[in-house]
Amino acid sequence: MLAATNTQRIFHLSSRKGLLRASDLGAIKAPRIALTRLTAAGLLDKVGRGLYRLPGHPGSEHESLVVIANKVPQAVFCLLTALQFHELTTQLPRQVWIAMPRGSHAPRIGYPPIKMVQMTGGVYSDGIETFERDGVTLRVYSVAKTVADCFKHRNKIGLDVALEALKDARTKRKATADELWRYAKLCRVANVMRPYLEVIE
Repeated sequence: MLAATNTQRIFHLSSRKGLLRASDLGAIKAPRIALTRLTAAGLLDKVGRGLYRLPGHPGSEHESLVVIANKVPQAVFCLLTALQFHELTTQLPRQVWIAMPRGSHAPRIGYPPIKMVQMTGGVYSDGIETFERDGVTLRVYSVAKTVADCFKHRNKIGLDVALEALKDARTKRKATADELWRYAKLCRVANVMRPYLEVIE
């Protein structure tokens, strides 16, 4: 039988954090086997490898991103997923878009479905912003970097999506013309973006 104190501490931590990681148990000195037993008893739901939450606990809107960030710390959320995060699209992507360094293998994740784009050098490492959600750090490209990425990958996501993102980024004042131009050059889409930038300025 689980010690009541362990169970209570796990429930308290889980209700406070939303998503509970197996590694969080060290802070409350509870054994990891407790998670297995609570899950088997139906008192915890296993969301992903090493991730748990209370049954019926409303998942946060960023739960799928939290699951991926927990499993693949070097992933950077990009393209449609970054647009959605920054509230710059009406699209609801069916997959979570992540950027990984060139040469990376696609992470093996059962859920949520992911779409991986490989990037090199500064195109991968520049423009990363970090956000804390459910106790996990999410790495997301900035608005300006995301817009430039959308133009670079317009064959994958559609030029209409890239144009909508550019227009919204400027009208909602989420990126300056200088920031957009900087990333347009970094992503080598300056010639593609120039006419559209000039129109909305």
